[in-house]
Amino acid sequence: MEAGGGAVNAPAHGPEPREPAPVLITEAAPSYEDQLAKRKRKYIIMMSFRIPCLILAGIFYETWWLALALIAISIPLPWIAVLIANDRPPRKSEKVNRYQAEPTRIESSGHQVIDGG
Repeated sequence: MEAGGGAVNAPAHGPEPREPAPVLITEAAPSYEDQLAKRKRKYIIMMSFRIPCLILAGIFYETWWLALALIAISIPLPWIAVLIANDRPPRKSEKVNRYQAEPTRIESSGHQVIDGG
């Protein structure tokens, strides 16, 4: 094969020839399925703290202030879990690299002038 600049005649493929080659797009957002799975995981983790709080409140019913504190903690958990689970992922701050021409620069090369006449 020639060094550099040659055409690619063979199709790119993954580990098996029938699979398409993986495409890496670094600026792409996670897929909707990945976002949904992550949000479900957050919701389940937060709601799993509610059940032990209620069970512990029942166990410590004789210590009324501790039982009341555990119940007070467990009351807003569903609301907070829904808010956090429904929140979209944060946007990444992007620095846009744009070409900026130098307006004061004068071209040094000569140009052909066509006179109409």
